[in-house]
Amino acid sequence: MKALLDTYARKPISFTKGRGSYLFTESGDKYLDFVQGIAVNVLGHCHEHLVKAIQTQSKKLWHVSNAFEIPEQERLAKRLVENTFADFVCFQNSGTEATEASIKIARKYFHKIGKPEKNRVITFKGAFHGRTLAALFAGNNPKHIEGFGPKVDGFDQVPFADHEAIKKAINKKTAAIMIETIMGEGGIKVVPDFCIKGLRKICDEHDILLILDEVQSAYRTGNFFAFENSGITPDIVPIAKGIGGGFPLGACLVTKKVSVGMTPGSHGSTFGGNPLAMAAGHAVLDIIFKKGFLENVKEKGKYFDQGLNKIKNKYPKVIEEIRGIGLMKGLKVLVDNVEFIKKLMNHKMLTVKAEENVIRLFPPLIVQNKELDEALSKIEKVCKEMS
Repeated sequence: MKALLDTYARKPISFTKGRGSYLFTESGDKYLDFVQGIAVNVLGHCHEHLVKAIQTQSKKLWHVSNAFEIPEQERLAKRLVENTFADFVCFQNSGTEATEASIKIARKYFHKIGKPEKNRVITFKGAFHGRTLAALFAGNNPKHIEGFGPKVDGFDQVPFADHEAIKKAINKKTAAIMIETIMGEGGIKVVPDFCIKGLRKICDEHDILLILDEVQSAYRTGNFFAFENSGITPDIVPIAKGIGGGFPLGACLVTKKVSVGMTPGSHGSTFGGNPLAMAAGHAVLDIIFKKGFLENVKEKGKYFDQGLNKIKNKYPKVIEEIRGIGLMKGLKVLVDNVEFIKKLMNHKMLTVKAEENVIRLFPPLIVQNKELDEALSKIEKVCKEMS
């Protein structure tokens, strides 16, 4: 008899260890892992520097209440501030917590400046911002919200990146626009730079805030953030997944302007910013900030993209479109994506599905070209089988 609540459609396989781009079963079978915890393990499995950092910190201090100063928090926050648009950071444990904090910060900002009526957030169809109640209804996916009523109010949803619909949805109660810079669960849909610029312009014209959800996309495009090429400055950016390299860690990055409402007691987290998580965050940044690392992610992304497009051109009745930037890729297929994923698994490669019949590919950022070649070979074999 199973003791776990049945909330996942788990595949009948388990793993006992991981190393880099690979997972291993108890019997020794080796799988090329392009799920990586769903865009979490940016340094792959058990990266030596990350393992050492966690081991070292674990011998000193794991957890202490946020009622006290935590120097590791301040140091990590400073590194993030010095290398991004942000002026302040607050730490969470997950992407959902980070997006919820973003919503709270936006609302509290307008309350602080004497406009408490501005409390609604515009979101987009196909969005995914997490599984807690407010985040669920921000995404408003019918499959996700079924049975979890009554509806959490405060969100107005419009078609993906439809600027005219956005303008029509804005009213005197609108506090913010919240959008994933690259829509992950929604099918690896990239918001173009000109659209991000347009959203910033709309927000400025209507005195509302811009929240760019980078929970999945941070680091993966070859820039620290996926929005950077647009040249704009957002007001709030929630991040998670990759920033801990596999250790639970989330953060909300904000400008000085919107920070004014957040005072002692306005937000909190028992485990957010604990010293062990901070050690993981520092270790990931040590690697990410190495000279040439992110540029290499871009080059690896181009290499992978070229290979995927060759396969698409060879099997146009199987693959319709290659989506994504850097090492955040999606295959929109013309066959059943679940069946495609099963067949890849038969060839010992792990991937994950998304909406719009898309297969998500999340190699670790330390992936080698020979591992990308291995992935391309397995993908081509499945295309041949399904053509």
